[in-house]
Amino acid sequence: AVVSTQSTGAIAETDLAEAQAQLDEKQRELDLVQAKYDEAMSTKQALLDDAEATRRKMSNATALIEGLAGEKTRWTEAGLRFADQIRRLVGDALLCTGFLSYSGPFNQEFRDLLIKNWKTLQMRNKIPFSDDLDLIKMLVDNATSGEWILQGLPTDNLSIQNGIIVTKAARYPLLIDPQGQAVLWIKKKKKKKKKK
Repeated sequence: AVVSTQSTGAIAETDLAEAQAQLDEKQRELDLVQAKYDEAMSTKQALLDDAEATRRKMSNATALIEGLAGEKTRWTEAGLRFADQIRRLVGDALLCTGFLSYSGPFNQEFRDLLIKNWKTLQMRNKIPFSDDLDLIKMLVDNATSGEWILQGLPTDNLSIQNGIIVTKAARYPLLIDPQGQAVLWIKKKKKKKKKK
């Protein structure tokens, strides 16, 4: 009975060793499969991260393209406006040079009449010009006219126009100045230039 128990114990140990060997083999296979699984999951996560980054880039690119499409429209409109301004530039320059050359001795009412007559002549001769041409804005910037006002030039359009004629005309202008405002302004203007 002891021998049979020993032989049963040996058989059991052999079975146990075989089972342990099979378990070790299966554990190696499991470890190998687990390593492949971990690698596949790592690759999958990298692909998901890459796909998310690509989606964000595409979203940003789409927003940029849509923004640039609006810019294209704006630039196209601006280009058309510039082309129209260039087309009218000769007529506008003609009105400005006529103003500088001939309107100096006249009051505002007569200056407006001169401009109106010149515009009629330009229409008759098919010379394009701006209907809403503002001679003051065309001939002087706001900073300069603001400086003139600080030097004592009155703020009305006639005085600003006279300031333009005094500073831009090629000839000495005729100044009719019963109140002496122009003389004071010119003296202050010349005094400031001497200080520089």
